[in-house]
Amino acid sequence: MMDGIDYLLMAIKVVVVVMAFVSLVPVLVWLERRASALMQDRLGPNRTHVFGFKAFGIIQAVADVAKLLLKEDFVPAKADRLLYAIGPFMVLVPAVVVPIAIPFADSIRLGAREFSFQAANVDGGLLFVFAIASLGVYGLILSGWSSNNKFSMLGAMRSSAQMVSYEISMGLAVVGVLMLFGTYQGVSSFELNHLIRAQGETISIFGLFTLPKWGVFVQPLGFLLFLAASYAETNRLPFDMPEDESALVAGYHTEYGGMKFAVFFMSEYVAMVTASCLVVALFFGGWQVPWAPTDVLRANAPLVARILLAGAGVAAVGTGLLFWHLVTNEIYAYGISPAIRRMTDPIKKIGSIGIGLAGLAMLAAAAFAVPTSMSAQAGQIVAAIAQLGAFVMKLGFFLFLYIWVRWTLPRFRYDQVMRLGWKVMLPLALVNILVTGFVGLAF
Repeated sequence: MMDGIDYLLMAIKVVVVVMAFVSLVPVLVWLERRASALMQDRLGPNRTHVFGFKAFGIIQAVADVAKLLLKEDFVPAKADRLLYAIGPFMVLVPAVVVPIAIPFADSIRLGAREFSFQAANVDGGLLFVFAIASLGVYGLILSGWSSNNKFSMLGAMRSSAQMVSYEISMGLAVVGVLMLFGTYQGVSSFELNHLIRAQGETISIFGLFTLPKWGVFVQPLGFLLFLAASYAETNRLPFDMPEDESALVAGYHTEYGGMKFAVFFMSEYVAMVTASCLVVALFFGGWQVPWAPTDVLRANAPLVARILLAGAGVAAVGTGLLFWHLVTNEIYAYGISPAIRRMTDPIKKIGSIGIGLAGLAMLAAAAFAVPTSMSAQAGQIVAAIAQLGAFVMKLGFFLFLYIWVRWTLPRFRYDQVMRLGWKVMLPLALVNILVTGFVGLAF
């Protein structure tokens, strides 16, 4: 039974999770610009700065936000003004609501109270995720229809057809996961934490070695189908037909500008993070550390703490050395006068040295300051930090994969998108369910 403090904690966690997901948008935009520049042998954003600090181009994202805030809020003359105004937010709201059901680490007990690293423990969590995520298409349709523009309308129709087509394959791809992990230790549940705990075991490969019992190893076809469908659901290349600029100008958001356009942009990136979280939770063990379930982490908390501190220390030392190299070997100083460079370079060097020294301090702490035994409560916290780190690392990989695919693969034609969804992915998803059922009955 939840009391007032539980409701207060849940409200705080909801705000923190939503703000964290929205705050990731400028970081992802910056990462995408940097990665695309690297792939195309360009420099990327390198002009915008504040008092000589370019922060490797991330200041450009701040400048973009300022530009969008100051642009004219244009409304087409024959548009439906109400639906035109609320359309972008109907896309954004489902995108930011879904993450509240995603768990980032196993629960810990602080005194008499259990603390969950999940904003809201929703009954039937996976069904909640799919139900809310499917509402985003209504915002796209309303935005395209209310703009009174044929290109916007065509983009809206494409988005609705594409999302309906791939939602079916996405849902069927998850059925195999539910058949294997839905019942664990005698309990059946659609809750995401339950599915993640079921992936904490290992499977033996011919007695030679073991692999984590993650969804990707026991449902490889389901993983590929879910991953491809998630690209289609988020309108990312090679499935970005609803905003195909070569055929539809900009699709459903052709008539949008300023902050309303930014809301569409923000929704796409938040949905990308959410889809990556689902891939991690359903097919890569979620917050599980490979070969180290929660009990093992808590029982070896001092060793885990040393590994975490040593890893953070090595990362900080490497970052300090990288920053020092970039500051002392920067060739392209576009947009910054020599006088400002002479003023800011010493500060950048001091910052690089500070990061390196902090890394050395963490390495020293890992070697000499970690106690040989910890209380049960401290062990739970250390294990939760390790699981949170594992989740973030897996999430980072799939976010980079989104960027990598966008700047690597060409766009499909619309008939190819539909053919892939209905004639390839849907039959494969059904075959995957049948094979999973037969294997389950046989073994």
